[in-house]
Amino acid sequence: MKKRIFTDFDGPIMDVSERYYQVYLYCLGKIGQPEQIVKTLSKSEFWELKRSQVPEKDIANLSGFTDEKQQVAFAHLRRATVHTDPYFAYDRLLENAIPALEKAQKAGYDLAVMTMRRRRELEPVLDQYNLRRFFPGNRIFCLDDDYVKTVDTQDKPKLMKIAQATLPNVDQQWMIGDTEADIFAAQSHNIPAIAVLSGIRNQTQLEKYQPQEILTNLTAAIDKILGC
Repeated sequence: MKKRIFTDFDGPIMDVSERYYQVYLYCLGKIGQPEQIVKTLSKSEFWELKRSQVPEKDIANLSGFTDEKQQVAFAHLRRATVHTDPYFAYDRLLENAIPALEKAQKAGYDLAVMTMRRRRELEPVLDQYNLRRFFPGNRIFCLDDDYVKTVDTQDKPKLMKIAQATLPNVDQQWMIGDTEADIFAAQSHNIPAIAVLSGIRNQTQLEKYQPQEILTNLTAAIDKILGC
């Protein structure tokens, strides 16, 4: 019986919280005025706001930017900066990721990665952590460098459509991810979705999209699929 696991990259495999926090600190410094009192949120405070999907303007307001123009400027700068090369260096491989992938591979599962990263943002990290042993070239589904993004909840199902059209048929498939985009991508092809709490959404947000399961991390998700 042939079985496949798709996994998102940021969230299940990579911890992106420090990148997002460093960009937040950068935006505070750039948008704040010299005499302005800024309330810098702690990393844990900031990350829980992100995981709760609190809007950028509200995070700006909580940080002392009560002027709407500053809030808009903060939100725009944050979005323009968070996926730029200098900040990807803050990402860290989650400790459980490689043992979990090894376990699934050893059990005979076909593994594929599906991510909203552009190819130039993904491939250096695959090499850095020797992750191509799990995801050969034809099992990597990411955005082309010149792809014009819309929104993740539309772009990720498009990647899943490509995957389903190009990969060999299997008897069972699963999708592991940390956002609604992963859940939508799976549901668009009647694939069971397992959401994990190691990424950028919390339990409350994930429950809205009705994945099959909500589990702590990639290890728990793969253990569930393997029936451990």
